[in-house]
Amino acid sequence: MSQQDLQKTGFHIEGIRKQFPVLRESAYGHPLAYFDNAATTQKPQVVIDAINLYYSTYNANIHRGVHYLSQKASQAYDNVRTGVATFINASSDKEIIFTRGTTESINLVASTFGKKFLKQGDEIIITAMEHHSNIVPWQIACESSGATLKVIPMNDSGELDLASLNSLITNRTKLISVVHTSNSLGTVNPIAELIRIAKQFNIPVMIDAAQAMVHEIIDVQKLDCDFLAFSGHKMLGPTGIGVLYGKSEWLEKLPPYQGGGEMISSVSFEKTTYNEIPFKFEAGTPNIAGVIGLGAAIDYINDLDRELIHQHEMALLKYATTQLKNIPGLRIIGESTNKEAVISFVIEGLNALDVGMYLDTKGIAVRTGHHCTEPVMARFGIPGTIRASFLFYNTTEEIDRLVKGIHEAKKLLGS
Repeated sequence: MSQQDLQKTGFHIEGIRKQFPVLRESAYGHPLAYFDNAATTQKPQVVIDAINLYYSTYNANIHRGVHYLSQKASQAYDNVRTGVATFINASSDKEIIFTRGTTESINLVASTFGKKFLKQGDEIIITAMEHHSNIVPWQIACESSGATLKVIPMNDSGELDLASLNSLITNRTKLISVVHTSNSLGTVNPIAELIRIAKQFNIPVMIDAAQAMVHEIIDVQKLDCDFLAFSGHKMLGPTGIGVLYGKSEWLEKLPPYQGGGEMISSVSFEKTTYNEIPFKFEAGTPNIAGVIGLGAAIDYINDLDRELIHQHEMALLKYATTQLKNIPGLRIIGESTNKEAVISFVIEGLNALDVGMYLDTKGIAVRTGHHCTEPVMARFGIPGTIRASFLFYNTTEEIDRLVKGIHEAKKLLGS
């Protein structure tokens, strides 16, 4: 769908872009073209305003004060938990735990699940396209318990070999943790099918949905996943705030992750009684402003036409893929038939960092490197890629600038 066609449906890209202050900025004298959305998305003014309003008018600690400011802050905080539960269709807001982000959410599950359920000879299964944050925590859990980490392989297109899952599963498999959408390849994994297979063996499944949440409508009850993690800053919200969803029956079984205030019911020197979920996993003063900002981001997303903006992102992906493939020596890494709006590529004879730095001088922001997925880069035999990741506020004109910049970089750096 072209931008002209989108305007006929009521989607006006310029109106959308005006809601994001950063997009009006320049870099080195050029209008900013921001293609690093897989790392972090930009924030609409309503999110910035919500955080500023909290700090300006009702800044207080929550759940501990009887005064007006504390009551108002507590209510705002609790409302966001309910809003998050509705956003992902959790069965209860008790299944929503606020964390610092996807990384902490995965670490929380890996640590507590490992202590409670992993023993020598047990197994955890992940995939070949995981972010480091869904590899290292499980390695630590396996090292502590004597369990083994297994990996679902992927093919040359960057798609999981799901047929191998049945052969990987044994009676010692305790959990499967899988990325929903690859941050370095754009691949959208067949999560529903993977969960279906796991459930045949009564194996719980954790989903890393960090890259998916801003693009996809995710229903945790429909998926029937046991745990799901995502980050606020990748879905228009602030940094330092994230969510762990867990089915109540699992959260009740797991031990606390950290000790401190809020996560207790009572404390004596002889014994501590832990609080009910979700507070059992939320020790100490939380990121109140971050939670409020996340709530504003979710409200903003809920006001969008999700289907329409997804069509726009898919149009951007198709347009960029076609244009980039016409560049001699450019090779796209990750060509799954089911992708989100992420393109990773290498250019023959050129260093990715050099190209990224040249594009930066033209106001074009891309990401270079291994994208915290070193095993993915090893699978394709490369040190890293140039990654352009799009969101609904990007335009085909910006993509044209990217393509032009790459042609210029080839001429300059290739010599």
